[in-house]
Amino acid sequence: MSFKSSCLAIMLVLSACATQKETAEPKRYNEPRFNEQAPIELLVNKVDITSEFSPSFTRPNVEHLFPISLERAARIWATDRLKAVDFASNRTAEFIIKDASVTETEEKASDIFHKDSLKYRAVLSTVLKVVDANGSTAQTSLEAWRELTMPIDTPLDQKEKYWHEMVQKLMAEYDAKMQENIEQYLNMYVKNSTSIFEY
Repeated sequence: MSFKSSCLAIMLVLSACATQKETAEPKRYNEPRFNEQAPIELLVNKVDITSEFSPSFTRPNVEHLFPISLERAARIWATDRLKAVDFASNRTAEFIIKDASVTETEEKASDIFHKDSLKYRAVLSTVLKVVDANGSTAQTSLEAWRELTMPIDTPLDQKEKYWHEMVQKLMAEYDAKMQENIEQYLNMYVKNSTSIFEY
């Protein structure tokens, strides 16, 4: 084989490798963002975001398979929506993720004319606390959940699409309800709040 032919063969191999790599590249999904709305301005000196949730990486839990996990989405929500605006204050806001799990269960079809299915249940549980230097605490908590069912033979790329949509929809519902909770239960710590609730 001539030098010229050897070079051509190497280039063809490299080209084939590049094509395979591009084909195998996983599809990217955009992270959910919540900065199109005005942030919730809290009369605290900082906002701490922590998670007490630990994925098990074993079925029936499948949250680790999602393109963007529910835990990650919750952290983004807190970063985008919660803003400390009283830096002279002795108060701190603590946003705590208690649960961000997704479970998968197989459901048998009721008859031979239908396929078995997979049912997914996503649960997001969080607490938002306002704590002052004396240890006094005010808080609100929220548990949001959503379910999704699909045929058992759904291809992985379609599963990822449905999972991503599931997280987006759950977070949209969570966003609306959590803002409502903050305005109701932590209104005295929200800047320029005009909400008044009787208990």
